[in-house]
Amino acid sequence: MNKDNNPTLHFPDSFLWGGAVAANQIEGAYNEDGKGLSTQDVSPKGIMGPITEYPTEENLKLVGIDFYHRYKEDVKLFAEMGFKVFRTSIAWSRIFPNGDDLVPNEKGLQFYDELFDECHKYGIEPLVTLSHYETPLHLSKQYNGWVNRRLVEFYTRYVTVVFNRYKDKVKYWLTFNEINSILEAPFMSGGIYTPKEQLTKQDLYQAVHHELVASAAAVKLCHEIIPDAKIGCMMLALPTYPLTPNPNDVIATMHYEHKNYFFGDVHVRGVYPGYMKRYFREHGITIEIEPGDEEMLLNTVDFISFSYYMSNCETTDPSVVSGPGNIFGGVPNPHLEASEWGWQIDPQGLRYVLNMLYDRYQKPLFIVENGLGAVDELIVNDAGEKTVEDDYRIQYLNDHLVQVVEAIEDGVDVMGYTSWGCIDLVSASSAQLKKRYGYIYVDRNDDGSGTLERYRKKSFHWYKQVIATNGKSLRVK
Repeated sequence: MNKDNNPTLHFPDSFLWGGAVAANQIEGAYNEDGKGLSTQDVSPKGIMGPITEYPTEENLKLVGIDFYHRYKEDVKLFAEMGFKVFRTSIAWSRIFPNGDDLVPNEKGLQFYDELFDECHKYGIEPLVTLSHYETPLHLSKQYNGWVNRRLVEFYTRYVTVVFNRYKDKVKYWLTFNEINSILEAPFMSGGIYTPKEQLTKQDLYQAVHHELVASAAAVKLCHEIIPDAKIGCMMLALPTYPLTPNPNDVIATMHYEHKNYFFGDVHVRGVYPGYMKRYFREHGITIEIEPGDEEMLLNTVDFISFSYYMSNCETTDPSVVSGPGNIFGGVPNPHLEASEWGWQIDPQGLRYVLNMLYDRYQKPLFIVENGLGAVDELIVNDAGEKTVEDDYRIQYLNDHLVQVVEAIEDGVDVMGYTSWGCIDLVSASSAQLKKRYGYIYVDRNDDGSGTLERYRKKSFHWYKQVIATNGKSLRVK
C-alpha cells in the first residue's frame, strides 16, 4: 500500500477482531470435574518432544494459566480490548473423558456453557475449534488415534453433542486445528501412538483420510443442527518460496506446497486432487475408502481459516541445511530475520498466502493465529504499574496487519483476525511459558513458580486502539 496515494487503512466494518487460545494451553484443571487425560497431559516437552506414561509435574499444561478458574477475569480483559470474537477450543476429554464413552460428562459441558455465556455478556462471539491438539489419551493408546477408523464414530458423537448443546451460543466453528500438521507431528495432531519414526506412510495417510471424513461429517452435522452457523477448516499456512530460480527448486516448492494444499483442496472441493493420487500410487499407498466416504467429503466448508507465523524456502541443493525454526521442513530464507526461536519474520508472506488461498478457493478467509513468541520482561513503569514494554510485538503485529489490508485491497475476502496467545499461555512447540505471545502478561514461569496474576502489556493498549479505530491507527511504512 502506497501511503501517499492511499493513506486510509480500510478494514470492512464487519471485520472480526479478536484473539485466540487453545484449551490445553490455558485451562489447566487437567483432572478436575470429570475430565479425562488427553495426549497433551503426557507431552511435557512440546510438539516434537518425548511423551510420558502418566502426567508429570514438569508439564506446565497441567496448570496452564488456570483459565478454568479465572476465565471471567480474562474474558473481561478481552472485552476491555474490544474483542468482537474469541477463538478457543473445547477439550474433547472434558466432554468424553475416554473419547469412546457413550454418555458425555455434564460438568464439562457446563463449563463451556458458562464460558460462552461470559463471552456473550460482553458481546464477544466465540469461535470454537472442536479438536485442537488434544485427542483423549485413551483413544491414542487403545486405538492408535486417527489411524483407526473408529475415531470417525467417536468424533462424530462428540461433535453432535456439542452442536446440540451450544447451537444457540456458538455461530463460528472449526473442525480440526492445523489439520495438515499431522504429517510432521502425528502424535500431537492425530493422537497416533506409533512413534513417528515407525509410522508408515500407509498408516499416516489412512489417518488423514479418517480425519477428512470426520471433518466433512462435522460440516454436515453443523449445517443440519445449526443452519445459521458457519463452519470452516483450519490449516497451518506455510507459504514456500524457491530458494533459487533453478527449476528444480521451483518443482520442489510445488511438491512441498501440494502437501499442504491437499487438505484445503479436499475441504473446499470435496475430492482428492490428482497430484495426491499420483503421490499415493508412487509410494504404494492404498487408501481404504468405505462406502459413503466420497459422498461425505462433498460436504464442504463455509470458510477457510489458518495460522500464519512464517514462510519457508525449498531447495534441492543438499549443501543447504534447515535452520532451528524450520520445524516443518524447508530451509531458511537468507533475506529474512528471525525470532528468538528461529521463526523467520515475513509480514509480506501473509499477504502472499491470503492471495494464494483466495485465488485457489474463492472462499472467505479467517486468520485465526498469528503472533510473536518472545521473552518478555515484567517491569514497573513511571505510573507505578506492572507492565511489559513489548514494542517488538507491536511492530510485528502492526506489520502483519498492514499486509492484511494489502490483501483486502487486492480483493481478498478476509473475515477477521484473531492473534495467537492473546493472553500468555504454554507454548505448543516448546511447552514453555517464557515464550510469550500475549497482550496480557501472566505471572507464571517455566519452573512453575508465579502468582498467576494478570498484567496489561503495552501491546494491550495498542491492540485496543487498533480495534477501536478498525485498523486506522496502524502505521504504514
